[in-house]
Amino acid sequence: MTTKARAYLDFEKPVAELEAKISELEALAAGDKAMSIGEEIARLRSKAAKQLHELYANLDAWRKAQVARHADRPHAAEYITGLIEDFVQLAGDRYFGEDAALIAGIGAFRGTPVVVMGLEKGRTTETRILRNFGMAHPEGYRKAVRMLDMADRFKMPVLAFVDTAGAFPGQGAEERGQAEAIARSTERCLTLGTPLLSLIIGEGGSGGAVALASGNKVLMMEHAVYSVISPEGCASILWRDAKRAPDAANAMRITARDLMELRVVDAVVPEPLGGAHRDPATAVRSAGDALQRELNELRDLTPDQLRFQRKERFYRIGRLATV
Repeated sequence: MTTKARAYLDFEKPVAELEAKISELEALAAGDKAMSIGEEIARLRSKAAKQLHELYANLDAWRKAQVARHADRPHAAEYITGLIEDFVQLAGDRYFGEDAALIAGIGAFRGTPVVVMGLEKGRTTETRILRNFGMAHPEGYRKAVRMLDMADRFKMPVLAFVDTAGAFPGQGAEERGQAEAIARSTERCLTLGTPLLSLIIGEGGSGGAVALASGNKVLMMEHAVYSVISPEGCASILWRDAKRAPDAANAMRITARDLMELRVVDAVVPEPLGGAHRDPATAVRSAGDALQRELNELRDLTPDQLRFQRKERFYRIGRLATV
């Protein structure tokens, strides 16, 4: 059985070189048991870990965006598989059709029956095409409304995993009412009478993300990003030059730390050293622990209290502190 080669981002080149050297020495040691290079391997591992820590402790917004888009980062499907027991997937919006970009269904989260939704980008070429790279059509957002109605009817909390560059902007989607579908989904999130927890796991792009992220609590993975437009799109509009995406990313304040300061998100979920893509299982467990803590705080609130808390949460965004 062959092990999949790790994909490195451009700024991770120093770490990549060290880990390649470690792999080379390990292969030599395996081929010649008499070789004594354990100390050298240990030294290089320590150096690589230190290098990785320094890199990830000082990521700017553009590098955060690159990490959020990493091909090996856990997607909604992995979070659902890792956190939800007895998951039953439901399909269709009962108006037009099924949208595979939004995984939705019911299951149990650590013993609690929940409704689950997740924007899924896909992993292989085939699944990325099937999932439309995580960009939902109107059917996806109308399916979300259907799931939220079900949650209200059966008094079930809702967990939403958000990872999308944005809603699909194609002609067919616009003809079928993309903007209206996003608005309806956002409205239904805000009027829901049960707890709604939204977790930004990768990219939180524009209204396509807000339609599932209008919850009582909005959490972000440490290296996720959340913005009204992609850095490339912002740079194209402001400077007519997509190559200035790094400048746009830093100006827009799209990182979890920035958004905590702006009160856009309520909590940041720590990721393993080097990002969630290096240790997906640990990242998923950390997310589950954070969601559990937030759910425990909300589970005893009445429907009116939940709606009031949600309303007040959004009114606080951008509010200036009084002196």
